[in-house]
Amino acid sequence: MIETYAYARAGLLGNPSDGYYGKTISFILKNFRARVLLYPSARLEIKTGKADTPIWEHLEDLRATTRWRGYYGGLRVIQALLMRFTDYCLEQGIELHDRNFTIEYESTIPLRLGMGGSSAIIIATLRALQQFFEIELSQPVQANLALQTETLELGVGAGLQDRVIQVYEGLVFMDFARELMAQRGFGDYQPLDAGLLPNIYVAYRTSLSEGTEVFHNNIRARFEDGDPVVVNAMQRWAAIAEEGKQALLAGDTAALNGLINENFDLRSKVYRISEGNLEMVRTARSVGASAKFAGSGGAIVGAYEDEAQFERLREALSPIGVAVLKPKM
Repeated sequence: MIETYAYARAGLLGNPSDGYYGKTISFILKNFRARVLLYPSARLEIKTGKADTPIWEHLEDLRATTRWRGYYGGLRVIQALLMRFTDYCLEQGIELHDRNFTIEYESTIPLRLGMGGSSAIIIATLRALQQFFEIELSQPVQANLALQTETLELGVGAGLQDRVIQVYEGLVFMDFARELMAQRGFGDYQPLDAGLLPNIYVAYRTSLSEGTEVFHNNIRARFEDGDPVVVNAMQRWAAIAEEGKQALLAGDTAALNGLINENFDLRSKVYRISEGNLEMVRTARSVGASAKFAGSGGAIVGAYEDEAQFERLREALSPIGVAVLKPKM
């Protein structure tokens, strides 16, 4: 039996420019994970997870579950990955044996909060498939296949950041320059020492946030139309990530905090942000911590000064239904 994992992630700086030839810094969040089991079987089967099973205790349970998990579980992304994976192997002349298998999955990653829940299921499954078929794909190819699973197979707007950090793990600076993407199909991914990070927290809502599938759509059209507000914002976010890398290397926490806050403040000028998400950021900043979205909304990331400030952060966010944790990398 093959058992594989992939973890949640948080975007520290530069997001959402990863889908727009920008730069980002992201880190893995081992507090939450997707787990996949793959084993030989007579027929090929994807076993449904809890989110795929249409059984509820009562109507209110259906409503609460749907608000939290959305309308889709992991079955569709695994099926889509199998399509993309086999297409890629055919295109590359990679021969796959004909033995069947069963895939089971489970995930503890909070869904629809911009923590990379869907891509973690995909990456964990891709790792299992490589072991089963005894092949080894390069890390950039793995990230690309994971992205194409959602963009090409499922029609979901997304960028490479989640997939890159979930493949590489740790703390990574990513440059998605147009020239690199055009020349070789992937960016420049630079692992950084996670020890460079100051005291970092991640906080997330324990109720529903709008998912990335909706969040990015309008911005994509504006970017492709050359809207200067969006184009200039993407360029500034890329610069924020570059400046953030230098701040990390120099141990300049004050500069890093300023960049984290600027990242979100710029986003609030370009995107429509719900009052609930604004409240999260304002509350975190009210105790002196920096704060920005960890992804597309529903979770935030920032730096705190010391344990006393971390406790104030938890005390301030708890009454508005927000949990706070220290990331494990």
